[in-house]
Formats: sequence, C-alpha cells, structure tokens
Amino acid sequence: MALGRSNTSRLLSAFTQVHVRCYSAPAERAIPAAKQKYVPTSGTYPKGFLAGGAYAGVKASNTKYDDIALVVSEKPCAGTTVVTRNVFKAAPLVVSMQTAVNRRFQDLRGVVVNSGCANAVTGQKGRDDAVAMARAADACFGDTEHDEPRSLVMSTGVIGQRLPMDKIEAAIPKAHASLGSSHEHWMRAAQAICTTDTFPKLISRTFTLPSHPDTQYSIAGMTKGAGMIHPNMGTLLGIVCTDAKLDPGTIHKPLRRSVDRSFNRISIDGDTSTNDTVAFFANGAAAPPDGQPLTFPRRTRSEPTELKTNPDVEAFQIMLTDFMEDLAKLVVRDGEGATKFVTIRVESATSNEVARRVGTSIATSSLVKTAIYGKDANWGRILCAIGYAPGIMDYPALGIRDGNSQGHVGRMLSKKDLPRPPVDIETLSVSFVPMDGSEELRLFTRGEPEVVDEARAKEILEMEDVEILVKLDDVEHDDNAPEDKRMHEQVFWTCDFSHEYVTINGDYRT
Repeated sequence: MALGRSNTSRLLSAFTQVHVRCYSAPAERAIPAAKQKYVPTSGTYPKGFLAGGAYAGVKASNTKYDDIALVVSEKPCAGTTVVTRNVFKAAPLVVSMQTAVNRRFQDLRGVVVNSGCANAVTGQKGRDDAVAMARAADACFGDTEHDEPRSLVMSTGVIGQRLPMDKIEAAIPKAHASLGSSHEHWMRAAQAICTTDTFPKLISRTFTLPSHPDTQYSIAGMTKGAGMIHPNMGTLLGIVCTDAKLDPGTIHKPLRRSVDRSFNRISIDGDTSTNDTVAFFANGAAAPPDGQPLTFPRRTRSEPTELKTNPDVEAFQIMLTDFMEDLAKLVVRDGEGATKFVTIRVESATSNEVARRVGTSIATSSLVKTAIYGKDANWGRILCAIGYAPGIMDYPALGIRDGNSQGHVGRMLSKKDLPRPPVDIETLSVSFVPMDGSEELRLFTRGEPEVVDEARAKEILEMEDVEILVKLDDVEHDDNAPEDKRMHEQVFWTCDFSHEYVTINGDYRT
C-alpha cells in the first residue's frame, strides 16, 4: 500500500531532522564567508611572548584539529586572572587563582589550555588533573623545582566529564615544540581553543605611553566563546598579553576595570558558565631598562581623578578597555546561530546601576532576541523586559517583593505619595537606531506608542548591526550640569536567537 501524503511528509521531516543539520560552523571548520572579515591576516605581537598549539583528541569526535594551546612568556612575568562568579567554578579556575595568589601575581610562565572538556564539576580528581596540566607545561621549560606551578590552566567544553590526561600530557610537549612569535603561531593557538566558534578571535595592536612616546608597546589577545555566555564579573576564555611593564601587586586593577566595561557587557544566552576566565600577562620586554612599572590605584569613588594623576596609567587603562571591548564584541558576533549584532544603549537620569539593570534585562530576553531574528519590530517585548528588570519590578516604593504585591488590594496612592521610581513610563522612549547613519525610528515616545512604519522597521532589522536606544528619562537635560544631574549611559552587546541555536545546543555533546 502506498503511503499517504501526511505519512510521507512525516517521514521526510524525521529524516531531515536526523540527517540534515544547520550548524553555524561549516564542515571542516571552514570560516563562513560573512565572518572572514573578522579574522586578521597579520598582526604585531608583544615581544617575549610565544604561542602555539597541538592535537590531543580530547573530545572523541575531534579526530584531527588542534585542541591544546600554549601562550607563554620567554621569561617569567606578572600575571593575573578574572573568573566567573558561578558558584560551581571549574577545577582549572580554582587551581589558576590559587597559583596566581601564591606567586603574588609574578614569576608566572603563561597558560595552557585544552578544548573539548571543561573539567568542571569533577571533584578532587579534576583539581589534580588541572595541576598536572600546569606541571606538564612547566616541565617543557625545565621548571620542575618549584612547589607552586608557574603555568595557569584553562579548559573549555563539556561539563561533568574528566580529562583524558594521557592524551593531554602527551600533547603539551608538542604544543611547546610548536611555539613561535609569528602571526601564524598566534592564530594556531587561537584556533586550538575554539569549540562551537565559527572563527578564531584574535586581535593585536600597538600603543605608546605619554612619558616616553618613542617606545612602541604591543598587546595581543585571543578569546573563545559562542554559547553559554553571560559573563558575571568574569569573562569566558580570554588570554591577553602585553610587553609593557606592570606592577604585579596592582596588575589585577586594570584587568578588572576593563572586564567590567567590556566582557561584563555582553550576553549570548543568559547562561553564566562554570569556566569563564580571562588571563592577563605583562612581561615588560618592550619597556626601557630603567622604566618604572605602571602602578594602578585602589578602586575608589574618586577613581577617575586618581587615574589622571599618572598620565601613563590613565593612557594604559583607556587602551586596555578599548582593546577588551573590541575582543568582547567578537564573541557576540560569533554567538551560536546568531545573524545579528545588537547594541543596547540605555540612558538614565537616576544612576548607572538603573541603566545597567535595564540593559541586562533587554539583552537576556529570549523574546526580544527572537523578534530581532524574525525582523519583527515588536517593541512591546522591549518594554516588557524593562518592566521586569531586577531592581525595577521589585522597587521598594511600589510595595512589591519578588513579584508579589505587599500592599492592600484596592488602595490607590497618588504619585505625590511615592518616591520617584527608577523607571517612569511617562518619560520612557524606545527607538531603533540605523547603523547607516540615517534617522532613528521612534517606537515609543514618553509613554505613548508611535505609529511605526513597519516597512522602515524591517529595513533596519535587515541590517547585520542593530541598535536599540532606550531613554528612561526622555526630557531636556543640561550636559553642563553637575555630575549627579547628568544622564548616565550604559551600553551592552548581544545577538539574536535563531533556529540554529537550538540545533547546536540540542546536539552539543554528540
């Protein structure tokens, strides 16, 4: 008997779902044409640093691609890390943090990384394996006489699985043998740390400092990450190296400030990983022989003033923040299944914290992200995300805690009886800002919906880059007003949610 039309359709659908995949990363790890413009073909790399990679086969499905990376300084150097706030920190994070602290953020060699297995939630054996990785890297440099490792460790991949240490320990010497200082060496290391990434993320640039403008310094950084990304006081995996000279005792300060203004402003899917880490190394190889290390002030409310007391410190901080911001944006551009790069700009007359809470809420809204993917100007989803943002929805003056009303039913209070809320719909405006420089498209203005030109909205949403502008206090303001009266602005970067995101993550382990 012939199959009916409906049965045939179901069989074809099932076959397609099983055998045809729409992953972002093409077969053979070819870089998609649309992403090739983000991959550098050359670079200027910091003196005294080397990079390389090797194949270990950490993940069974990987039969030929490098999955071990080494980034090291020829001479021991200053270094530090910033890590995730996820309670269940992976073993490499715990070991690396302890190594950096015990070595007082100096006398470090570099970092060894494996992809394919996160070594997260793996108990004492996982911590022992992380130490073994560090010591295997140390041994390549003859550093075997120290109680504390000199190498930091990173791992990325599947959570809850143990590392195949025999394969890794055999591959680390091969990675060491591959070390070099050329663009190709750095690119090989950047490729080795990729998992679901569709392209290696590597940036390098040069800079100078005001006190000795004739000295050229370099900085280079690589990062990986395309999913499980919502950094929370940490990053994903990132390695940044510079040949400037920094004080080991304060090297953590510029890294923390830069991460807060870059990686902590991005979100792919709202999931904060167990393995988010960035390592930062400075070996001083390009500094004048008599040059003093840059020493960064403690973080205080007068931070901008303190930074300006030393022009070199201020210049380096600005450079590092800009550099980290560009590195973080590459992660968003490679979000799993992403087709759009979305900038969310929030202005608030109340505080940076209010703007941050609103921006984070929009950036993590699945409904906003799917609307962007569908090129649908559904601005109601944006307003919804603003209204339920933590610190906005449970604002004390509204008598609400954790979404439950604590007031009396039927009791009405006039606005004059309440303190000013952090968000007032009557002063709220939302727009799309085209990236081609044309006029912004107003969606909602001071509490009133606009008659949206849907054709124009679709034109804007067809673009690869989209900006959502939120003005929480869309009123006239004076840019020359005192600091506490000026508008506060926070910027976040996210991407859209596509069908491919579900496919990639549904099949992640297989």
